[in-house]
Amino acid sequence: MSRRSFDGRTVLVTGAGGGLGRALARRFAAAGAHIVAVDRDPAGIDELAGELASSGHQCLALGCDVTDAFAVEASVTEARRRFGGIDVLVNNAGISHRSPFERTRPEVIRQVMEVNFFGSVHFTQAALPQLLERGGMIIVISSVAGFAPLIARTGYAASKHALHGFFESLRPEVAPAGVDVMLVCPSFISTDIDRNALGADGHPVKHAQVVIGRRLTPEAAANRIFGAASRSRRLLRIGRTADVAWWVSRIAPAAYERGMARRLRGEMESP
Repeated sequence: MSRRSFDGRTVLVTGAGGGLGRALARRFAAAGAHIVAVDRDPAGIDELAGELASSGHQCLALGCDVTDAFAVEASVTEARRRFGGIDVLVNNAGISHRSPFERTRPEVIRQVMEVNFFGSVHFTQAALPQLLERGGMIIVISSVAGFAPLIARTGYAASKHALHGFFESLRPEVAPAGVDVMLVCPSFISTDIDRNALGADGHPVKHAQVVIGRRLTPEAAANRIFGAASRSRRLLRIGRTADVAWWVSRIAPAAYERGMARRLRGEMESP
């Protein structure tokens, strides 16, 4: 199988202001790609654009709320104006929540769905004509929660499960045009997404992340994702925890749920 080259291609990364998104932008830039860095907070992407420019890479920083379909359309239009078209869309932007469903306000679940699911849908729909025209690629950052249950994260798990259903159904629609779709399911990565999770009332809850297995650096995860993208993988699980969760949740789902509950019971008992 021939490998995809990203040299001279345009890669749009949402949530590029920090964490995994920034690491992915750096990794694709190192391979010669032009970067469109999208984030709601312009400070992080402006810093990233300056860093990449100083290394001789081209980067367009665009402030955009992924839940705003009109702003998304404008961002995609600007990316095409600057670079001629989008070859790779990385749907990375996301938020989480940490609260038992019994105490969680409905608007918290809705907000998580708006960012994680509909944000990806908005960017995919806006960029799809360019991706079809250029035989591009869609990379979707999901999670272990995209295929297995996660206690005290009902809305987060729902948003990630929804991504799998949507993009696995989209794949056969776009495959005839040469567009690849890759779902990425990491285990625990050293980012702020879970440390800044929403609480039951919608306000951020600062807490120590409960980690099962070894925590990955964003750079290590980005390298794995880049390598899999170059091989046009359909699904990438990152980390031993992700592999174990995949198999145990299918072979012994009740045992998986009991084990997860034991490890994370403190999350259910805390406010």
